[in-house]
Amino acid sequence: MIEILQSKSDITKFQILIEVAAHQPNVRQKEIAEKIGVTPQAVSEYIKDLTAEGYIYSDGRVRYRITKKGVEWVLENASDMKKYANFVMSDIISHVSTWTAIADEKLEKGDEVFLHMRKGLLYVSKTDEVEARGITISAVDKGEDVGVTNLTGMIDLKISAITVCKIPRSERNGSRNVDLKRLKTLTESKDYIGAIGVESLISLRKIGVEPDVRFGAKESIVEAAYHGVSSIIVAIDEEIPPIMSRLEMENLEYELVDLSLH
Repeated sequence: MIEILQSKSDITKFQILIEVAAHQPNVRQKEIAEKIGVTPQAVSEYIKDLTAEGYIYSDGRVRYRITKKGVEWVLENASDMKKYANFVMSDIISHVSTWTAIADEKLEKGDEVFLHMRKGLLYVSKTDEVEARGITISAVDKGEDVGVTNLTGMIDLKISAITVCKIPRSERNGSRNVDLKRLKTLTESKDYIGAIGVESLISLRKIGVEPDVRFGAKESIVEAAYHGVSSIIVAIDEEIPPIMSRLEMENLEYELVDLSLH
């Protein structure tokens, strides 16, 4: 069990810090109280404690901001909770669920199979022995989808790092001001490519690459990383800060590359 879940006080502090971060600097304690289900007096006391602990600071009567220390504490605990949730989904719920995978070979109903992830997709076989295993619920040919139940063990999945490429807006010559040779090199080693902005799309097309996703690319890239897919997102200037913020909130590793020529 992760530490924060063992303390109701820490959970409440976590919720309050998230609300402060979302609404700073004009924080309304009454609204926070209604949202997280405690009294305004309790919120006031927690804010005093959080201020004393250095997680938030006040520059006025109702003006609060989360500190760097507070952000780090929230991110650390959010990461722990996400890992715990992933454990629940993969190791507990899997015992009572049917997962769908792709058959690496011809299988019969009731075969014991081993499960492994390749490029974000789940595959099963009788011969490629790994920790995660289950039982097929039907007979299928190679390459077909098959349901697998009675799962045990953990699927070996490594969360992939993300490459974030910064592309200049059209006001700075857009795709004409992009290091296309370097962009091509970066995309060659990635299995999943996202694009945000017309300038990014045209830059990719100039090197003969069509992105896998253009709409909802930020969320899609996060999901790809959690499925172990090596990915790159090419985005215009103004989209870089929210992308970085999202990746840091998810505690995902990333590399930022500025592809502007000048």
